[in-house]
Amino acid sequence: MDEPLLGRVSAVSRGCCSYSTLKAWLPILSWLPRYKLKWLQMDVLAGLTVGLTTVPQALAYAEVAGLPVQYGLYSAFMGGFIYTLLGTSKDVTLGPTAIMSLLCFSVVGGQPHRAVLLSLLCGLIQAAMALLRLGFLLDFISFPVIKGFTCAAAVTIGFGQVKNILGLQGIPHEFFLEVYYTFYKIPEARIGDVVLGLLCLALLTMLLFMKTSLGADDAPYSNCSRVARKLVWTAATMRNALVVVAASFIAFSWDAYGHHVFTITGEISRGLPPFRPPPTTDTTANGTVVSFGEIVEGFGGGLAVIPLMGLLESIAIAKAFASQNDYRIDANQELLAIGVTNIMGSFVSAYPVTGSFGRTAVNSQTGVCSPAGGVITSVIVLLSLAFLMPAFYYIPKASLAAVIICAVAPMVDYRVVAKMWRIRKVDLLPFIVTFLMSFWQVQYGILGGVAVSGALLLYNTARPQIKVSDQGVLVMELGSGLSFPATEYLSHIIHTQALQVTPPRSVVLDCHHVSIIDYSVISEIRDLLRQFKLREVQLFFSRLQPSVLEVLLAADLQGFTYTDSVEAALQMTDTKPAQSQTGEEMFDAGQVQYSNNTHE
Repeated sequence: MDEPLLGRVSAVSRGCCSYSTLKAWLPILSWLPRYKLKWLQMDVLAGLTVGLTTVPQALAYAEVAGLPVQYGLYSAFMGGFIYTLLGTSKDVTLGPTAIMSLLCFSVVGGQPHRAVLLSLLCGLIQAAMALLRLGFLLDFISFPVIKGFTCAAAVTIGFGQVKNILGLQGIPHEFFLEVYYTFYKIPEARIGDVVLGLLCLALLTMLLFMKTSLGADDAPYSNCSRVARKLVWTAATMRNALVVVAASFIAFSWDAYGHHVFTITGEISRGLPPFRPPPTTDTTANGTVVSFGEIVEGFGGGLAVIPLMGLLESIAIAKAFASQNDYRIDANQELLAIGVTNIMGSFVSAYPVTGSFGRTAVNSQTGVCSPAGGVITSVIVLLSLAFLMPAFYYIPKASLAAVIICAVAPMVDYRVVAKMWRIRKVDLLPFIVTFLMSFWQVQYGILGGVAVSGALLLYNTARPQIKVSDQGVLVMELGSGLSFPATEYLSHIIHTQALQVTPPRSVVLDCHHVSIIDYSVISEIRDLLRQFKLREVQLFFSRLQPSVLEVLLAADLQGFTYTDSVEAALQMTDTKPAQSQTGEEMFDAGQVQYSNNTHE
């Protein structure tokens, strides 16, 4: 007797509300019960280290987004709390990044209210993608597109900070105008900013070089050497904070004596951000109220690009460190964590965030044992907002510019161009399109690159590889699946090679690579079989996969003949057509031949 409906509903409800399901949605329940004191020590150390890296970077990235610097800190603390609950990687840290800051600026143009609303909308889109299991959409953004975008973004972000190194004012944000006016106004450069900016760049580069030249940790060292290595590693890891603090002391000292030789951050809002819903309207400088619909319309394609790029960047980072540290992540759960972070972040005036590769690397290298390290990082940011905001008044913009330039410089991967040229030259096309269009509008660069990659993908689908060999009979080996874009191409090859020659020739189609076939192809095969019959030659199908064979038999094609091997088909071309088996008779014989691996 069937189970009552109420019983089935209760069973489904129990499955949805079971502890295992709850652990899938809240990964903290998986690792918190086995949390150890040793883990706490390592998580606190990693959290402190990443926190001291996050604060100066957050201030700097707010400049890239065109927002007041406090918005960088507003965006830097919510991710630590949310990711501890929902994240599946022990290493990933969420917060403002150079690329997301650039994308945010390209969409909202440095307007804080719209940046906060953008965070809410991006979070809703990302969370919806997670719940609907739409993470596969990220697979359509190819590696050349990602590399082209990141290289262009690094150039755009890096050159955009040159004006702060030089202490120039009144430089437009549009890239080509920015390049022109930066060079045009070089005579107006402030000596203090130039000297301080170059010193900060030199110091950051030197500390990074010292860190990379330390060598392996497992080599035999004396106790003094180990202590020295630890000191160098610590100083190099916290280089951003050290440089910004030192530059701030220098700026404060000169300012105290009445010498205003540096361009400093200036007055910023103090204290923690209020917890309130993000604004759904905006007001222009002349008092005009902009409605929610008009704001969303103004976001344009950025509302699609920013959520996708945020997901792509964070998941790529999570997968990389999961592979490096031998654990697995849940991609859809990562989408949910990022989405909820952006939703909740919008309530504390944050702009869109994602995973940071640099800070995640620091987190991993410091030995973090669980996502709880993000809580310590978030506490550091909150303490900075609560107590250190007055000190940020004296941070020179040149020092923040140096931090940004050193952060994005490794993103310019010129070696990848040579690799693509050597491996597959056609992949340079989406790379170049994305790279060049990103200087016009960042989101257009990504969309253009995806369009070119899609066109190449469709071209390969419409022009499958067909290997033709003459073994007395033409044998055509199909290199991939057959779908409707490839119909005309397949028909053209068969007609030109077999049907339009004198005399017409029989053909064996080797289909062992074909895993999909659709109705358009079936219709074309029906016509081809008729053409072969009119010319008194034969068309054989060999090595069909069971799923494809099932579709072809269901189509009830007249004259359809198949074999288990190319050799069997070649033998059948020497017999009379009446002797070959077709339809269900051939299917039964084929099953026997397949299972016994013999041929009649």
